[in-house]
Amino acid sequence: MKVLLDHNLPRQLKPLLLGHDVFTAREKGWDGLSNGNLLATAEGAGFEVMVTGDQNLTYQQNDRKRAIGLVVLTEINRRLLVVEVDRILTAIDRSGPGVYELVEIANPRRPRR
Repeated sequence: MKVLLDHNLPRQLKPLLLGHDVFTAREKGWDGLSNGNLLATAEGAGFEVMVTGDQNLTYQQNDRKRAIGLVVLTEINRRLLVVEVDRILTAIDRSGPGVYELVEIANPRRPRR
């Protein structure tokens, strides 16, 4: 699957997403694009899934009409993401056009709301 990592995620996540063709927004030169423009640009470039830590993205975009899936992580801390990489991969694998997957990642230093 062709996967785009949003600019708010650590680039160290990229090599951990085995079995996928992964690019970062920064690599593509898209790190300055707003959410809607980023999603549209990624769709146009053939990306199937975007992984982001921006939990507000779903409120800002009508992702059900999108040709790209969205995996939203509740934490962007590299150490926490490394531990949860299997859950992130599962969410990517389940994703599809217009599909929203939330991966809740517990942060022991931050109490849940």
